Amino acid sequence: MRHKVAGRRLGRTKEHRLAMRRNLVSALFQHETVSTTIEKAKEVKPFAEKLITLAKKGTLSARRRAISLLGNRDIIDYEEGEAVRKGTVIGKLFSELGPRYLDRPGGYTRIIRLSLKRLGDNGQLVLLQLVGADESTEKKPRKRSRKKMKEAVEQEEVIEDREMTEVEEQIEVEQAEDRDDASEAQDPEKENSRGQ
Repeated sequence: MRHKVAGRRLGRTKEHRLAMRRNLVSALFQHETVSTTIEKAKEVKPFAEKLITLAKKGTLSARRRAISLLGNRDIIDYEEGEAVRKGTVIGKLFSELGPRYLDRPGGYTRIIRLSLKRLGDNGQLVLLQLVGADESTEKKPRKRSRKKMKEAVEQEEVIEDREMTEVEEQIEVEQAEDRDDASEAQDPEKENSRGQ
């Protein structure tokens, strides 16, 4: 019986599971999205979130702990057929990802189910992603009922009407001032011609 036995075996030995978890999280931090099976994604998600929490601290001891848990793999890009080193996974984690989530209390990753199945064993595929920086932590406003929506639209129309009348009044005042200025500019010439 497996009473109180946490975690998934995933058909692997302990060493193989740890290596798979490190590789998957490193790929997630490098590419910010990874396609994998639902079981692996659920197993890896808490580990990735703990590492991002370490990165939010940003201390030397947190960096050393992250290196001991994850390793310090290089990020390699291929430009014009040549391998170019762009940095390390830990460097990206502490310089980009940690500061990105400073004001977010948790939930740095998400799992999106895909309609695809893996060809070999028909496994359910998902996307494991880091939540984007543009998404806010605030909840979206709830939808209003039709009555409240109608009232809100009417209030907006009243406000727009007020703004339009204010703008029209201001334009009329400016035009009147321009006419006064133009008439004052013409009056001194008339007075000068009469005085001579």
